[in-house]
Amino acid sequence: MSDTQIPGAEKKVMAGVLGILLGSLGIHKFVLGYTKEGIIQIIITAVTCGCGSIIGLIEGIIYLTKSDQEFVDTYVNKKKGWF
Repeated sequence: MSDTQIPGAEKKVMAGVLGILLGSLGIHKFVLGYTKEGIIQIIITAVTCGCGSIIGLIEGIIYLTKSDQEFVDTYVNKKKGWF
């Protein structure tokens, strides 16, 4: 592994951990700059009485299992808002 980091990859771990721990609040979405999706996540969680928080858990796991390059390509460059 080289010493140079891919620009945008520094958000991967933070977004992944926040998705797992605080996914119901959509914090991981706000970290990635997805304000609209973060607000939608909060609404989904409120409407489903907390059951919507599973989305954040799943997304956090997905973020952490992707390589840095895949993460940057998908969530930083292409701005994929969900899963």
